[in-house]
Amino acid sequence: MKMTGKTASQLFDSIRGLTQAGELLPGQALPTVRDLAATLGVNRNTVSLAYQRLVTAGIAVTQGRLGTAIRAQRDPGEQEGLLPGSPLADLGGGNPNLAWLPDVGAALARKPYRPRLYGEATLDPALEVLARQWLAGDCPKEHDITLTNGAVDAVERLLAAYLVAGDKVAVEDPCFVSSINTLRIAGLHAVGVAVDAEGMQAGALERALAQGAQAVIVTPRAHNPTGCSLSAARADQLRAVLAAYPHVLVIVDDHFSLLSAAGYQDVIPPAARRWALIRSVSKIFGPDLRLAVVASDGQTARRLRLRLAPGTNWVSHLLQDAVSACLSSPEVLAQVGLARADYARRRGILAAALAAQGLAVAGPADGLNLWLPLPGGSQAAVLALARHGWLVRGGEAFGVQAPAQGLRITVSTMDDAGAQAFAVVLAQVLGRP
Repeated sequence: MKMTGKTASQLFDSIRGLTQAGELLPGQALPTVRDLAATLGVNRNTVSLAYQRLVTAGIAVTQGRLGTAIRAQRDPGEQEGLLPGSPLADLGGGNPNLAWLPDVGAALARKPYRPRLYGEATLDPALEVLARQWLAGDCPKEHDITLTNGAVDAVERLLAAYLVAGDKVAVEDPCFVSSINTLRIAGLHAVGVAVDAEGMQAGALERALAQGAQAVIVTPRAHNPTGCSLSAARADQLRAVLAAYPHVLVIVDDHFSLLSAAGYQDVIPPAARRWALIRSVSKIFGPDLRLAVVASDGQTARRLRLRLAPGTNWVSHLLQDAVSACLSSPEVLAQVGLARADYARRRGILAAALAAQGLAVAGPADGLNLWLPLPGGSQAAVLALARHGWLVRGGEAFGVQAPAQGLRITVSTMDDAGAQAFAVVLAQVLGRP
């Protein structure tokens, strides 16, 4: 194995080639800057620049005093969803209740499908009207509408439209696992911003932006995993902080929207140059309807469409028809209202059952989950609950700078008997009298 090159670019290409050939393996340490510079007869700055580029490209990782090493191959990370084949009662999947998902076939029967061809409008006019009604008053008046294949797809494309590997992104801590995975795979650095009962903390966001964060992802309500929603006062504070950083890309992920018991609070300042408000339908109409509506400033919309242009070009018009049919159906919207009340009832049932056992969840909570803070790691509790037949999600995967300490408990199918039984077992597992 021989590293070669007289310039930083040549050395980068040499080391990259060695990793591709399998001669440099994940975890293997690279020579110190001093040693490699002496071996190649080049300035130390040349080696340092090559190493920095390797880190930025996600090929290598810095390890402080241990130097630089080849990065381990990225994996998908922990995922949301069911554990197929598990005999356990699922309180960890983060899924909506199947009983509250609309009959999409019946909705489409009222809006027969028409095949589309290349060159037709990428956004169905009827859906655009419904989308603008859905977003009215919740974002700057001057905005464009774009569609993506779900909220995670929107976040990934928005970040890629403006940021490069190595950039910092401010996110809530604890954070939605899909956001963590998206940033990690893209080579972006997540900067955790603490949350409390009123949402993302303004002081912590100010510190993250002062550290050079180029984007921020905010969940205005039903934060996953804690269930918190922004208060009006906190939204005002965040908007004031963001106003001082107009170049920062502001991404608002309002994933729970129509199902939320909390009102929407706007954090996008008038001075923001790059912003996007995302509303997806996966929690409302089901995860299989991979569609999100993205309102944004004109430049961001153009960049988003540019990233769609080389490949997918548009979100399936069959999906657009299905979502349009659901959003325009009084019966479906009435069902959404019942689902909203039912999820709130189920959150209340479990929170009360846990409180009776001396266990306090984070609150007030919205969404499909409750968050139970713990004084330490969650894995012992997760394993003990599994032995009693309950599957919950440990908090560690939601941490940004450090593992989060808590349990995330999905309530979408919780009933009174289940809440009482689970609360008793959980109190026993945690050693409560």
